[in-house]
Amino acid sequence: MNHRLLSSFFEHDVLEVAPQLLGKILVRKFDDGSIQKFLITEAEAYRGTEDLACHASKGRTARTEVMFGEGGRVYVYLIYGMYWMLNFVAGPEGDASAVLIRGLEGISGPGRVGKTLQLEKSFYGENLETSERIWLEDSGFSPDYSTSPRIGITYAGEPWISKPWRFVWKR
Repeated sequence: MNHRLLSSFFEHDVLEVAPQLLGKILVRKFDDGSIQKFLITEAEAYRGTEDLACHASKGRTARTEVMFGEGGRVYVYLIYGMYWMLNFVAGPEGDASAVLIRGLEGISGPGRVGKTLQLEKSFYGENLETSERIWLEDSGFSPDYSTSPRIGITYAGEPWISKPWRFVWKR
């Protein structure tokens, strides 16, 4: 049996948490009661208020409030009016860091991840340790991974564009 990840898993620096999420099992219980499990294959780290690619760099707002709280919470936001992006808050309270889930086994791209998981605004702030509809389990292994720059953040400028904070499971 796989064990649910506790909030303490997320209470470390986002650059430690992000690669450790690779190979973890994302569990989603849907409204019809069905449960699906997905292996996390790709993640990007966003490191608090100093990281100009991170939403928290704009300060504490209604959108970013959850990022300033404790690690292990869900941060979702809508892009292009149609895709909910799934992020997990990392670090200690006040750190404002999060990990964007960019890929699951068989699902590439954060928009597709959100669509497959049927995410919407009500997931904002969900506690991964206690949620009955989304949580993470430890698969018991840590895959090899590669790093590269994050995708779609040209607005942040250097050095943020070139930071190797995208983590991809090597298959």
